[in-house]
Amino acid sequence: MKQRVLFLCTGNSCRSQMAEGLLRHLAGNRFDVASAGTEPAGLNPGAVAAMQEIGVDISQHRSKGTDEFLGQPFDYVVTVCDRAKEACPILPGAGTLLHWSFDDPAKAEGTVEERRAVFRRVRDDIAERLRQFVYGGTVES
Repeated sequence: MKQRVLFLCTGNSCRSQMAEGLLRHLAGNRFDVASAGTEPAGLNPGAVAAMQEIGVDISQHRSKGTDEFLGQPFDYVVTVCDRAKEACPILPGAGTLLHWSFDDPAKAEGTVEERRAVFRRVRDDIAERLRQFVYGGTVES
């Protein structure tokens, strides 16, 4: 039976979406993966583009609220931003709660290329944390 993982962020537009796609890509055979936001804001095109660069398609993902997952059991609930950690709803059936804080690439400023670089850096930071999670055991906050 696959372990269930829920990634939580505020908008479910960038970080949690990238984490969902990356974990599915890295070890989807071991995990049932989902993501949600405390205030769903729609999928960010910058996140989609950053993921496409590494061959992971999240273009069909949709931004979901935490209410879609209330009452569902999860082995891991991972908040990927500080605001989501603070606003994280009580999820009965949630196993291990982890907090991994990543910068919000949607708030990046500068030229188009500078903003893309932030999306890439955050994507790569998430990927590294997930590799540790999958291959090195649970990564605490």
